[in-house]
Amino acid sequence: MPSVTSSECEERKISMDHNKLKEFEPIFYPQSIAVVGVSKNGTKIGNAYLRTLIDAGFKGQIYAVNPTGEKIAGARTFRSIDTIPGPVDYVIVSIPKRHILSLLDECRNKGVKVVQIFSAGFSESGEEEDKELEMELLRKAKSAGIRIIGPNCIGVYNSSKRMGLLKGLPPEAWETGDVSFIGQSGGNTIFFVEMGLMQGIRFNNVISFGNGNDLTSLDLFEYFGMDPGTRIISAYLEGIKDGHQFIELLQELTRTKPIVIWKGGTTEAGARTAASHTASLAGSDTIWRGAFKQSGVIKAETLEELVDTTLGLQFLPRFQGNRVAAICGFAGAGGGASVAAGDACIRKGLDVVSLTDETTRQLRALLSYEGCIAHNPIDVNGLVMRDMEVLEKTIQVVFEDTRVDIVIAHVPVSVLLGFSNDILLNKVTDMLVHIRKSQSKPFIIVTQMGAAEDKRLIFEDTCTKAHIPIYPTFERAAEVVANIHQYWQYRSEIGC
Repeated sequence: MPSVTSSECEERKISMDHNKLKEFEPIFYPQSIAVVGVSKNGTKIGNAYLRTLIDAGFKGQIYAVNPTGEKIAGARTFRSIDTIPGPVDYVIVSIPKRHILSLLDECRNKGVKVVQIFSAGFSESGEEEDKELEMELLRKAKSAGIRIIGPNCIGVYNSSKRMGLLKGLPPEAWETGDVSFIGQSGGNTIFFVEMGLMQGIRFNNVISFGNGNDLTSLDLFEYFGMDPGTRIISAYLEGIKDGHQFIELLQELTRTKPIVIWKGGTTEAGARTAASHTASLAGSDTIWRGAFKQSGVIKAETLEELVDTTLGLQFLPRFQGNRVAAICGFAGAGGGASVAAGDACIRKGLDVVSLTDETTRQLRALLSYEGCIAHNPIDVNGLVMRDMEVLEKTIQVVFEDTRVDIVIAHVPVSVLLGFSNDILLNKVTDMLVHIRKSQSKPFIIVTQMGAAEDKRLIFEDTCTKAHIPIYPTFERAAEVVANIHQYWQYRSEIGC
């Protein structure tokens, strides 16, 4: 593979069609949204969209549309799109599919730029009349200059505009980050966002595009590739309409931005379901695996791996090697954890490196207590209760080893609290945060769920705010390191 310079990488990025940034503004940054399909029946999907926008504090005008014109959920409603007094950028549709074509005529007259269709029952049903209805919808939208999101999707979440998904999101959702997500499934989009927010991911833009009648994954990847607010692109996809063009685009984008894709429909059963879910042709797993590897894409096998890897990319600095040092036994119980750490890393193709003679000499002097182990994986055997200063110095010595690229620390909160108290846990937390700020190498923490779950969650929240990624097992931590190392290695090979 020919090598190129960093400036050439940037030039390739710049050469893409930057008109898309302007074209997509009303999709991700609308000034006004109308929700069509609200009802006195509070359980309707339209009402859920309306409440979500109001509760989130959407930064723009919100209009509710209902044929009766009555007040709903405390909001004034309008009988049709035409009767709304101000301009409308974006329309959310959750009405029966038979009414949507006539709604598009109203949208054309109003100058609407984007229509997001939650309503299902189009080409994914497999019925010819439903496929034809979807094609007619596309023809009408194109002639009116309207972009369609969907059908059969939940739409857009934008952190800076406070534009939510179908359901309410926690306060963390409005802390703008640099991750953007493309989801072909509404459910998996919600699961990814909720899990991601809980683990510390902060989002820029998220979109669920469903059947991809008009806006396709190709359009969305191209947009996020140019979007200055997006540093990492993650996605859940079931099928691609133009595989060759898509892979060529990925090869361009991964020169400057990491991409993680969870590809659904990789088994016969999954492919059948994908066809009836979003009318997607899933394709061979072997083909996609090879294509992703060739283009530098990280392929996630599960939702958990997608979230874990995205979190790691957001928090960990760029690193070239895969040499790992594991530090276990903060509160004792380090022997089994050390074995588990070594096994997990080796299974994922990482190097549990032998430490330098100088590091080993320093560790032997520091770890003079009975039961401590001074080789990698390191067992500090309860140093939290014995000498916190020695523990911090031990971790620093491991970071300074020239053979070590990544440090993983095992901090079992429930075990620690079983031998100590909240004050000591807070001191451990402060120490770890201080180490993270003073070191440039990647730092990962593993801590399992346990009896003190409320306090573990506080510990996790504090660490993630300091940009230390936390995982519940060594296997998941090692998988993240292997995935991210694969990406940076690819970038090095192509000279970017």
